Amino acid sequence: MRELVVLGTASQAPTRTRNHNGYLLRWDDQGFLFDPGEGTQRQMLRAGVAVSAVTRICLTHFHGDHCLGLPGVVQRLSLDGVAHPVVAHYPASGREYFARLRHATPFREVADLREEPVAGDGVLASGPAGVLEARRLDHRVEAFGYRFTEPDGRRMLPERLAAHGIAGPDVGRLQRAGELVVDGRVVGLDEVSVPRRGQRFAFVMDTRLCDAVFALADGVDMLVIESTFLAEDEALARDYGHLTARQAASVAARCGVRQLVLTHFSQRYPDPSRFAAEAAAVFDGEIVVAQDLSRVPLPSRRS
Repeated sequence: MRELVVLGTASQAPTRTRNHNGYLLRWDDQGFLFDPGEGTQRQMLRAGVAVSAVTRICLTHFHGDHCLGLPGVVQRLSLDGVAHPVVAHYPASGREYFARLRHATPFREVADLREEPVAGDGVLASGPAGVLEARRLDHRVEAFGYRFTEPDGRRMLPERLAAHGIAGPDVGRLQRAGELVVDGRVVGLDEVSVPRRGQRFAFVMDTRLCDAVFALADGVDMLVIESTFLAEDEALARDYGHLTARQAASVAARCGVRQLVLTHFSQRYPDPSRFAAEAAAVFDGEIVVAQDLSRVPLPSRRS
């Protein structure tokens, strides 16, 4: 299962229909919880997502709408007896804030929460599932965006496997070794498969346009990006360290993004369709205007 569960889409002030930020990326057996704002624990309950689904917590920065839900999530990990380790990434300059949030009230901490602060651009974690990296954004406080990249692989072609008489456990042996002897003939992996591009995801919150935004968004299948303002208020966006919907869409167009997910909307705009219309003027790919408690599947793999 690879999908984005949207827990909240408001910016500084929540509204009757939009909770503070919160996004859970479900990627096979992993769960990346991004920017748990106030009310995230309850939003997870409403979305039907258990806290045990979380394997990493990624904070972009320490403004309240992106982190005030952390105490509830941290305490729920222990309350529910989550057995697996949960890694927390956040700007290293905010260690003091994270410590305050983590221990906001007394509780019996039994969960294994491992802090791995982000000090600069680079890879945070890597493994068979993919590589998680961070890049510094341009906001009024230190902020980082995140990107997860699955390794490229190969897609097996059933008709070619059948033509060579390869089935069952032999398929796995061929994938691991790169070749297999069948009836005295060596069959190479490239004879029965084609390259398969790994899926890519990027998460970009509060920032002005900067090189890091484009680096994070480059070629991703899904870009979750703030669009706090509309173009008519671009000056405000610049002053407060944010993007407009048009700017977010221009990033997607320039970077070859397949699916653009707009979120983090200012309460000054009651009509969310305006964000979609503004983005569509510069980006002809798939546009999603995020709504609380919605689920957005990652696009299917590129052929």
